Amino acid sequence: MRACMHPPRINLLPNMPGETVDGVIDEFEAITSDAREVQIQTLRDILEANADSEYLQCLGLDGRTDPESFRDCVPLVTHKEIQHYIQRIADGDTSPILTGKPITTISLSSGTTQGKPKFVPFNDDLIDNTVQIYKTSFAFRNREYPVGSGKALQLIYGSKQFRTKGGLVAGTATTNVFRSDRYRAAMESIRSEACSPEEVIFSPDFHQSLYCHLLCGLLFWDEIQFVSSTFAYSIVHAFGTFEQVWEELCNDIRKGVISDRITASSIREAVSRLLKRNPDLADWIHEKCSGLNNWHGLIPSLFPNAKYVYGIMTGSMEPYTKKLRRYAGELPLLSADYGSSEGWIGVNINPKLPPESVTFAVIPNIGYFEFIPSMKIDEIPEGDSSRMELPFPEEEPEPVGLTEVKAGEEYEVVLTNFAGLYRYRLGDVVKVTGFHNSTPELRFIRRKSLVLSINIDKNTEKDLQLAVEAASSILAAREGLEVVDFTSHADVTTSPGHYVIFWEMEGVAGEEVMRECCDCLDRSFEDAGYVGSRRTNGIGALELRVVRRGTFEKVLEHFLGMGSAVSQFKTPRCVGPNNMAVFQILCDNVVNRYFSQAY
Repeated sequence: MRACMHPPRINLLPNMPGETVDGVIDEFEAITSDAREVQIQTLRDILEANADSEYLQCLGLDGRTDPESFRDCVPLVTHKEIQHYIQRIADGDTSPILTGKPITTISLSSGTTQGKPKFVPFNDDLIDNTVQIYKTSFAFRNREYPVGSGKALQLIYGSKQFRTKGGLVAGTATTNVFRSDRYRAAMESIRSEACSPEEVIFSPDFHQSLYCHLLCGLLFWDEIQFVSSTFAYSIVHAFGTFEQVWEELCNDIRKGVISDRITASSIREAVSRLLKRNPDLADWIHEKCSGLNNWHGLIPSLFPNAKYVYGIMTGSMEPYTKKLRRYAGELPLLSADYGSSEGWIGVNINPKLPPESVTFAVIPNIGYFEFIPSMKIDEIPEGDSSRMELPFPEEEPEPVGLTEVKAGEEYEVVLTNFAGLYRYRLGDVVKVTGFHNSTPELRFIRRKSLVLSINIDKNTEKDLQLAVEAASSILAAREGLEVVDFTSHADVTTSPGHYVIFWEMEGVAGEEVMRECCDCLDRSFEDAGYVGSRRTNGIGALELRVVRRGTFEKVLEHFLGMGSAVSQFKTPRCVGPNNMAVFQILCDNVVNRYFSQAY
């Protein structure tokens, strides 16, 4: 084991010896055994702590904390309905607006859905929830894949924090967690450490940070127990970058001097303390990389003691798992837990399940949860054909409690948390796959708002993903090429309107193959409204626009410039009126266009 030669690091792996791991699991078993009572107590705790808030006072709860009164008095809301309250807090109003105690920190959503980040209240209770989730998740994970006392290559990034008009600290949810003294204190007992110094995590330049993450991982190659990031995208992006810079990394290790590309003095100094001349290691890395076929098995080749690759791999991250499997080889892919910028929901207690089948057990004491039975897509009223979002219908089923959901059914998640969100519609649709004790296990299905719609057609993000998978399989079979990334747009400027799919590919494919892919995309949208509209020319031919390599990197840079962190970034799957800047980036980089002949 190498001696510690750098400042204290941010560590995300709780040091829990066997009996403590069992203790964490025992605690989870206890709170999920009577989830209904835990939920009632959790709601009581939230409402008692915030009874004096302006929001609850105006709704006439009068100090009542029972679920029935709560449902009768407090309406279901989206972010739009409470945005003005949050803005008052951000502007410096210290009165009890949403919570009894003042909110001192604001979290920013990724901004990829709405085109700009949302402000979300953040407080110490959410830090405590994060610690609970991390420790519970690790306990179940470590029971199946013990990691010992090595290090972890954690591809995490803290974005810049800033002050709102009212002086509140604002940053991404992950940044607020990583910088929290409360979080650091709670996670002090660590077994496996991040191999990168703090200066790398909080680098002012993402590209320099990524390069140094990779370099530090190579320096501790034999101690790496697992590779992780918040999202699968970040891991794929990191090793895609490695393909481009690995020889430069080898040169740094061979000479013992960090590349001139690292100009930030804080990072350069911190990493230089780790970097020593090691030509043998450089030769070993060079031999490993040179011997790989299409980079298959890159991660276990570089880190032979790694046990798994870990990150969020559900929802919009699913398309990246195929390439991640190439890098991971035989290493298992473990999907991380289920949460959002607004708060945590569930934990992965079955880490051996593949990402496509992963479920999340709701932790009943981290918030109060309700579930709206999900209406089938063809039951949802037709919306404005110029929009890519379906409105919430005026009449829909009443929400049910956490323990009242039924296995096999789909629901929209409603969250009440300790930071001032009450009956807040997350917009996530989940399926109940069963129960662990008395708490439901959920599978993420889709985001409710991300829907392509021109006429009476209603296609979800999942529908888009399946269409791209079908078409990209043709590309792989015929040309041996992969789709790097994709998004979509509902073009209503033409008559009739039509779907536009943007693709970035690894190389150049023949015209015949691309026309076949375009036809396949069109045929793969099986929604009855879409099929009927295409046949009657209510919707025009699908358009496939191929963009030049690096275009989605420019999309990433756009969101980083808006304050998003790479570890929180998700490629927007539908680009509409709220994301016109991204739409322009895509249009400016189109190199080929194809129109479907499918109908």
